[in-house]
Amino acid sequence: MPDLSINFCGIKSPNPFWLASAPPTNSGYQIARAFDAGWGGAVWKTIGETIVNVSSRYSAVHYANQRVMGLNNIELITDRSLEDNLREIRDIKKRYPNHALIVSLMVESKRETWHDLVKRTEDTGCDGLELNFGCPHGMSERGMGSAVGQVPDYACQITEWVKEAATTPVMIKLTPNITDIRYIARAAVRGGADALSMINTINSITSVDLDTLVPRPAVRGMTSHGGYCGPAVKPIALNMVHSVAADADMPRRVPISGIGGIQSWSDAAEFMLLGATSVQVCTAVMHYGFRIVEGMIEGMENWMSEKGFNKTTDFIGKSLHHVADWGDLDLNYVIKANINQQTCIHCGLCYIACEDGCHQSIRMEQRNGTNYYEVKEDTCVGCNMCSIVCPVEGCITMVDQTNGKPEMSWKQYQKLLAEGKIAPIQPPIHA
Repeated sequence: MPDLSINFCGIKSPNPFWLASAPPTNSGYQIARAFDAGWGGAVWKTIGETIVNVSSRYSAVHYANQRVMGLNNIELITDRSLEDNLREIRDIKKRYPNHALIVSLMVESKRETWHDLVKRTEDTGCDGLELNFGCPHGMSERGMGSAVGQVPDYACQITEWVKEAATTPVMIKLTPNITDIRYIARAAVRGGADALSMINTINSITSVDLDTLVPRPAVRGMTSHGGYCGPAVKPIALNMVHSVAADADMPRRVPISGIGGIQSWSDAAEFMLLGATSVQVCTAVMHYGFRIVEGMIEGMENWMSEKGFNKTTDFIGKSLHHVADWGDLDLNYVIKANINQQTCIHCGLCYIACEDGCHQSIRMEQRNGTNYYEVKEDTCVGCNMCSIVCPVEGCITMVDQTNGKPEMSWKQYQKLLAEGKIAPIQPPIHA
């Protein structure tokens, strides 16, 4: 079988599947259950100053038949005592020496406070530290979390403070609530970060109760903005992981732990293909429990076998070179939609999507009382929307009609145009 083990900045783990710093890692009892189920590592729920949480704390976005497409929370860091957490961390590391155990930290922005917490935490024997620069609610109003993670100078300075005292690897958890995550990533690496994890939750208000008029989750008739996570945030997380992994201006390369909407082996594989070495899971465990890791391990092993990958390093980052600036994409590449009349169920979704929302390139004809749909190849732009909405797998395919044209990007086109070597491209004329 393929080898799923990883080496993450010196921290060894039997597989890349870790629990994120969140409710599922709030106690030694939970992490022991997770390790017994097969998880390779865990990031302990953020410890720091004693806090008091509110009730209720969660709200969700459901879509169609999918429950918990997105989850919002206004929960803060652990509300258990620092002493209890440190004692259980020490116990778990002794019981599970071959699993990765990292501890998430967050305290006020004082050098001596960070030094003290780092030393007390490392005394437990944990494998590494994760600095929570991402929490977007509650703690950020206190000058911590994303309040640090949104300012490059703060992120760099606190990382430097921690590295002064730390003897284990230090990972920085980045906030997505920022214009360009690369600036914070670079600052953290300049400060000495050994690794990065991303993304933390996205600022959100998920819904409003139309009877009480109170947004959810409600705390005695009030609410607050919270952190959004779950399957809905996966595309945002993938983009940010790629942007950092491919950043040419990064001071030096450090491993990335990918977070955001991961609930299957295939989700994890996508993050790793775009540059992550490990992945962290939270919402899926809160929804389905720790045993989902069994399918994640089996699924990744099977996929790696099919692809001929013997170890995770064989495919980590393998998709990075397939992502480019828009200006580098080939303008001469042409595809057109084709509808298979044998498998078409005549639902008309492709026609509606194209006629009302896209490029009016599907004609509808009635034959013997049934609507038939055909693509107008002369106006089809290959946008792919019809195949996306079609409920029959493989009924609508996108056919390559490039016909041997050489590649030409927008950047190449602009250069040739400026040199007078080609005429301006005329836009298509739609009837």
